[in-house]
Amino acid sequence: MNYRQLGNTDLKVSELSFGTWAIGGSWGNTNDEESLKALQHAMDAGVNFFDTADVYGDGHSEELLAKATKGKEDDIHIATKFCRAGDIEDPETYSERRVREYCENSLKRLNRDTIDLYQIHCPPLAILKDGRVFEVLDKLKAEGKIRHYGVSVETVEEGLYCLENTDVSALQIIFNIFRQKPLEELIPQAYQKGVGVLARVPLASGLLTGKFSENHSFQADDHRNFNQNGEAFNVGETFAGLEFNKGVQLSEQLKWIANDRDSMSKAALRWILDHEEITCAIPGFKTVKQVEDNLKSLEVPSFSAEEMDKLQKFYQHDVHDHIRGAY
Repeated sequence: MNYRQLGNTDLKVSELSFGTWAIGGSWGNTNDEESLKALQHAMDAGVNFFDTADVYGDGHSEELLAKATKGKEDDIHIATKFCRAGDIEDPETYSERRVREYCENSLKRLNRDTIDLYQIHCPPLAILKDGRVFEVLDKLKAEGKIRHYGVSVETVEEGLYCLENTDVSALQIIFNIFRQKPLEELIPQAYQKGVGVLARVPLASGLLTGKFSENHSFQADDHRNFNQNGEAFNVGETFAGLEFNKGVQLSEQLKWIANDRDSMSKAALRWILDHEEITCAIPGFKTVKQVEDNLKSLEVPSFSAEEMDKLQKFYQHDVHDHIRGAY
């Protein structure tokens, strides 16, 4: 396992880390026993960083992380998020009273005294510009409730605003072969300013595994069913903003990336890790096998400059105009 510095913080995290939305819920059936085995397998392989949120399974993923990391609190770092348990448009959601409540509830579920990275969970730009939530986070940091804070953003504009006007230690962004816009400004500026970057939705909700055919049916409680077109939350969080069948067609054009890299998913993760400015990729998982498969992306060949250029042109000419939602 390779480790990268999380911006200017004191944290060195595994370049392949994991997100825990799927084991919390909204990705179809889950099994807690299998989830815990998968978490242990990841840690045995050297993974020392996990991303979660208070709304993943109404706190269930935080509780699972508490069980999996018991006794390893100094070695395994956790990032969690807040605000989506309330009305994200309401300034009161970001008041000191509410943020403290969110923080204490997460600390209790995580069974920890400190949160390593506390992130605002995709707030509106107006909330970021209001700025008062950052004053609250500074207080929590001074008190030792959190070590560092950041923002999970939906758009490049939001990310750039945070870089220019706040003291965030990290940004979490949607970044994958289908979503390359952050490479133009956001990622280089974050790197220059010493702000870590966590790449979420790295496999475009499974599109970049190449395993789906058009009109595939997802379980009712899977967000890939109930949020396919942004019915429940930002459309970009599901299939990276692509209409599903169009995404399947585009993934067919990417089958070549698996050449000498065993699978499309391993290649797609390798592509992200080939950008030194990225702190870590955080794919999801529900099983030990999925953890194993994702970890193997560390062993496959990097992309050549020619391949990188080909993928950039593919994004610009074939993908960009089909992405829906603000990004």
